[in-house]
This record gives sequence, C-alpha cells and structure tokens, in this order.
Amino acid sequence: MSIFPLRLIPATPNLDFMRLRWVSVAAFVLLTIVSIAAIAGKGFNYALDFTGGTVVELRFEQPADVDGVRDRLEAAGYPGAQVQTFGSGSDLLVRLQPRDGETTADANARTAEEVRAAASADGNAAAIMSSAFVGPQVGRELAWNGLYALLFVVVGFLIYIGFRFEWKFAIAAIVTTLNDVLIVAGWFALSGKEFDLTVLAGLLSVMGFSINDTIVVFDRVRENFRSMRAPPMEVLNASINQTLSRTIITSVVAFLTVMALYLYGGGSLEGMSLSMMIGIVIGTLSSILVACPMLTMGALEVTKQDLLPKARDDAELARRP
Repeated sequence: MSIFPLRLIPATPNLDFMRLRWVSVAAFVLLTIVSIAAIAGKGFNYALDFTGGTVVELRFEQPADVDGVRDRLEAAGYPGAQVQTFGSGSDLLVRLQPRDGETTADANARTAEEVRAAASADGNAAAIMSSAFVGPQVGRELAWNGLYALLFVVVGFLIYIGFRFEWKFAIAAIVTTLNDVLIVAGWFALSGKEFDLTVLAGLLSVMGFSINDTIVVFDRVRENFRSMRAPPMEVLNASINQTLSRTIITSVVAFLTVMALYLYGGGSLEGMSLSMMIGIVIGTLSSILVACPMLTMGALEVTKQDLLPKARDDAELARRP
C-alpha cells in the first residue's frame, strides 16, 4: 500500500502474527471481560428510545438550525434532548425527558409549550404541531426487537460460514464478531454515552464489517492450503500477511467515511458513527490478531482435512504435509 512516494505497507509483508497469538487473544479476552463487567455492573445510559419521554413536533417559519435548537433546549433545562428534522426543513421532531417526571396530559402540554418557547429564535418562531408522551413499554419492545435482530444475524452467519467453510471457521468467526460487538458496547457502558437506536444500528453494522474482514482472510486461508505445501500454522500466517494491505486500506477508507458522518452528521447520528468508528478499529485488529490465531487453539485447531475442499480426496490428502 502506497500513497504517492510513501509506502505504508511492504508489497510482501512477512510479519509473524502467529508468534504473538496467545498475547493477542489474551488481550481481547481481557477487553471482553471488562466490557461484560461494565455492561452487567454499570449498565447503559439508555436514551429516550428505550426509556420513554415527551415527543414534540415543531414547525418553524423558516428552516431551523438543529444545533442551535438543541443548545437552546439545554440552556432551558433539557439536556440530552434529541432534535432532528423530518418532512420539510422547517419541521423538527424533539424528544426529551420531562423535567418534573410527570406524564399527565397537563404536564405534557406544559412541557411542549416550554420546548416551543426555548426552541424559537428571533425572527423564526416555532408552533406546536403535536405532542405526546411515549412510555417505556415501547422502549422495551424496541430493545427486544434489537436483540432478535442480533440473534438473527448471528444464526445467519453461522449457517453461511458453516456451509462455505467448516464448523471451526464458523465458530471462530462468530466468537470474534461477538467479541467486537461486546467491546464496543462495553465502551458505551463505561463512558456513559447515550445508548439509543442509532447506536444499536451501529453495532449491527460493526457485525457486518467484522465478519466481512474475517471471511476475506478465511478465503485466502483456503486458497493457500490448496497451493502451499506447508503446515497450517504457516498457511494461516501467510494468509494474514497477504490480505494485510487489503484489510488496512478497506478499514481506513471506511473509518474516514464514518468520521465524516461523525463530524458533519449532527447530534442525531453521533452515536451510530461513534460506535462504527470504534467497531472498525476493533474489528480490523480482531480479524488480524484473533480470528486466525483461534484456529490454532484447542478444539478449534485446524488440520489439513479442514482446509481442503468439502469433496476430500484421500490421495490428495496423503500428498499434503
């Protein structure tokens, strides 16, 4: 990989990743344990998507400045309010927690009026189109739907990789992917950042990115074992080195794209872009340092039978080292 005259990665890297496999796997296991402890102990700072709150639809005379509205609401005593456009640029959807915690019709109307007054700016007044209180029951339903989506993706990955490769590859890929998701989720628990539906979408995106990187390496493992007369350890190491440039280029491009979304996408996309940026870094490292090394350990240790095509030929197996 090169940028102008600067070469960032040698054309044929020969790094011994397998030599550090126990250290890298142990480091990721430690991060996973810390993440699980943070999630179980501290928990997430759930946003209104999961806890419920007041939803106010506002219509302005002119297109409104979303960041400005959010700042004015925070100054009025509504920190963490979610503000986003919908419909035309003059319509805003505001979701926040009532300051007094009351959910009656009168309290909801009072909150909506305070939001309208705080959101209005000189020369650009806001009018209330509708307001309602969304209870936590809706949030629980969204949380369960997110869990079902996660399980559906995991089962789909297992079936796909199991058919395409071997069960050892499928287990290694799923464990690595879930490890990435847990670490990202653990960071949100430790940092106290709001956990909303956009973060959940980011976690699902992390799963897709991580599994894609891992499958690329596994594909090269399978190809190399058919052409290389070498022990599985050398095949795995060579496969990581051969896909290293592709992995880093893809990750850098994806990271820069999501970083642009983080910088210019506004507060409503901050959680998703932040989770994806962290996930891209973790997923890239895990596909290099964890996925293949797991195939050398314990019950997941691969043999030449595992790396050959499904239709195994005894004579060809006998010729392999």
